[in-house]
Amino acid sequence: MPFDKKYDVAIIGGGPAGTSAALYANRVGLKAILIDKSIWPRDKICGDALSGKVVDILKDLDILNDIKQLDGSTINRIMFGSPKNKICEIDLSKSLNDRHIREGYVIPRKIFDYFLFDKAKEVVDVIEGFNVQDILIDNHTVVGVKGLNQKGETQEILSSVVFGCDGFNSTVAKKLNLYKMNMKHTALGIRCYFKDVQGLTDQIELHFIKEINPGYFWIFPAGDGIANIGLGLSKKYIKNNKKDLVEILNVVTQLDYFKERFRNAMPLEKPRGWNLPMGSIHRKNHGNGFMLLGDAAGLIDPFTGEGIGNAMLSAKYAIKVLKNAIDANDISASSLSAYDKMLWEEIGPELKISTNLQKLARSKFLLNFVINRASRNEKLKDVIGGMLANEVARGDLTNPLFYYKILFS
Repeated sequence: MPFDKKYDVAIIGGGPAGTSAALYANRVGLKAILIDKSIWPRDKICGDALSGKVVDILKDLDILNDIKQLDGSTINRIMFGSPKNKICEIDLSKSLNDRHIREGYVIPRKIFDYFLFDKAKEVVDVIEGFNVQDILIDNHTVVGVKGLNQKGETQEILSSVVFGCDGFNSTVAKKLNLYKMNMKHTALGIRCYFKDVQGLTDQIELHFIKEINPGYFWIFPAGDGIANIGLGLSKKYIKNNKKDLVEILNVVTQLDYFKERFRNAMPLEKPRGWNLPMGSIHRKNHGNGFMLLGDAAGLIDPFTGEGIGNAMLSAKYAIKVLKNAIDANDISASSLSAYDKMLWEEIGPELKISTNLQKLARSKFLLNFVINRASRNEKLKDVIGGMLANEVARGDLTNPLFYYKILFS
């Protein structure tokens, strides 16, 4: 039977992808409802780093100045540490084109996500504590969702299109038979907040040390003397080698290179882990009446592990495509395929490069060589800065001669 549509889009998941979609939907006049299983505020296990891409989206949404008022840290430098503990610092105020690279931020996700969630609540309908249990389908097209509200009552929410913004364990993706755990393209991260870690500055630190190769250990200043400490490794590697990330984290913080910084440090919580679906493969992300965004679409950078930027960018493009689809009265898979094309034309090249970098990072020799070279080569530092700012031409980034000239200049 046909359904009467109440909303143009039902957005499942209140993280950065979902809230950005809600804000963009309001901007273009689409009627949206944002649905989340949690009662807010809620925590989200993450490194908490907001990249330049996130800053661009926040600026586009006219809320960047508000972000600067939140508790956290402004990041002006990125530091890379090699397996031999050689350090390379990248100044985010420099680039190939002598243009200022937008700074980044480290803001705890409990604060950042709640800020975005509140912004979304101002402009769209929101339901908290709603557990989506099934997808409504009519004539091979998604037309809404069904689940339990806070009172435990079954409720249906009808919409022209459903956005799955519900993360790695996406219910939307599972119910549409699109969810498949692929350990080769999934990483596992672990996070623990500490207080009184020594040496925190305006930089984030990525240490590619031998104890967690292939992977890295991070130290991010989260504001008020608190540090976000964690590490990430391939899920396949963890399983094959029977690794315990909590044990590894304890070992790393007591290494000679780090133990002085952690001598008086106190953990503020038990270490907590989460899965990261990497953008090293291109997953199906749309169909008749639905699109998958953010982690539900597997858009995390394979090298850095950062996913918030691509999640918010996917929301921007999904709403752009949805607006055209609604105006054309065509929410078929063919119509919504413009989302996949637009998104992957933008992020595909950089995800391919990051995938290759992640593979190269398995070699301790190459990591030592590149970081050591970069520490003494201003040209290479500028190139890395330009890559972070998307100022290096994509043609250069996919040309091996480009790296050869830089590394051996």
